[in-house]
Amino acid sequence: MNLLSSASLFSFFTLISRILGYLRDILIAIFLGASIFADAFFVAFRLPNTFRRLFAEGTFNAAFIPSYTSTKIDDKKKGKKFADDVLSSLLLILLFIITLAEIFTPYLIYIIAPGFLEDLIKFNLAVELTRITFPFLLFVSLSSFFAGVLNSNNKFAAAAAAPIILNVVLIISLILSFIFELNYTKQLSYGVTIAGIIQLFFLIYVTKKFYKPSLNFSLRFSRKVRFFFKKLLPSILSSGVTQINILVGTIIASFQTGAVSYLYYADRIYQINLAIAGIAVGTVSLPVLAKAFKKRNMKKISDIQNKSFELSLLLSIPASCGLILASNQIVNALFGYGSFSIKDVEITAIALKFFGYGVPAFALIKILSNFFFARDNTKIPFYISTFIVILNILISVSLFSRIGFIIIPIATSISTWVGVIIYLYLLNYKKSLLLQKQLVLKFVKIMISAIIMTLTLFLALENFASFLEYSHDYKAIYLILIISFVGTLYLISCYLLGLLKLKNYKTN
Repeated sequence: MNLLSSASLFSFFTLISRILGYLRDILIAIFLGASIFADAFFVAFRLPNTFRRLFAEGTFNAAFIPSYTSTKIDDKKKGKKFADDVLSSLLLILLFIITLAEIFTPYLIYIIAPGFLEDLIKFNLAVELTRITFPFLLFVSLSSFFAGVLNSNNKFAAAAAAPIILNVVLIISLILSFIFELNYTKQLSYGVTIAGIIQLFFLIYVTKKFYKPSLNFSLRFSRKVRFFFKKLLPSILSSGVTQINILVGTIIASFQTGAVSYLYYADRIYQINLAIAGIAVGTVSLPVLAKAFKKRNMKKISDIQNKSFELSLLLSIPASCGLILASNQIVNALFGYGSFSIKDVEITAIALKFFGYGVPAFALIKILSNFFFARDNTKIPFYISTFIVILNILISVSLFSRIGFIIIPIATSISTWVGVIIYLYLLNYKKSLLLQKQLVLKFVKIMISAIIMTLTLFLALENFASFLEYSHDYKAIYLILIISFVGTLYLISCYLLGLLKLKNYKTN
């Protein structure tokens, strides 16, 4: 397997999904702006969508792939039985959780958006919409199981393409709502659940070549299944620490009008960089890393560590520079239409800029946690992630009254960088950080390419400033051309410096 080509394939479908996601969010911004209806939908969508990100973007894989791979290597029949038992148990647990959530939805909204109680119309609307969207959790979690089976077999395309379905369905929901003058928020909420059903059946169909499910409902779990679920909860917090921090941010932001929407739009933009630099690299490297640990091949483990580090930094550093430098232009080009005012653009851009400082950390956390997950160790990542979340909450809550919701992206970036430092220290202390000397030279080359790109971007933004203003009709086209140019320049620079060569990323 080639880490670069697999990550590129994963990133390609993720990029298509995110582009469609931006189109969806542009339409939401045009029709709903940062209104109470937008806030209510984003809260209703935040919880199931957070679980979608947690399960689909590494958390389920972190617990499932090492156990499934290990069992399958020993005995294929035992591997099949393990997968059947996990699927059956997962279905029962999810049905129980969703039933509870549907009954106690008002309490759930109070927990994740306590500030909504100050406006009963917004609170009741959020309760109604959450009851419609929450079943999505069942379908997306089961989808993640089938995606995990595919990833274990080094098949990444279908799992990466599945989220495209959600964005297509939501775009259709918005268009139909506009044509037939329907309630936007309700149609969006129904669209979320419908998309989950379609996504699940799509992945079941694609996976049948490698795995045909046999449900076996039993309250008696095997030792391996019990061990898997014992790992799953810590891995949810460990692998999904960035998403949990955003959920925490939503809770705190609910006390400030419009803040939930501002955070949502900023989150949507930087997530594409995280998906490519962290999630894609982490997802494709975990199966081969788990196999290497199973076979105790230390040379291969070291190679995968170094290649993962290099590829993650190569993708996240330029993304961080771009978000920091061009945050206003990016938000303006993507969302600066209709009900989304100049003020909304400026506030969202500030949030995006501070998220931008944390992008390399968000990506590295995914990579570093894999070094423990591949060993079936979820305890240490769990403890580190708990500390990160607590630190984020302390910073956010202590300064929210003075700074406002902008403290949330600041706290998220700071706490995640602290987490990266802790990971590096512990891995080095345990002599598990098998980094090679040439990684330092490659990091220097990445920085040289990033500096060239950033200077070019700065000059382009200055020269085309009038074409990127809020009132300009074609601002998005100009921004896309600028980003395409500086992005191509960065890739050419990396290639000339010997960084982007396929043979460098082979894991065989």
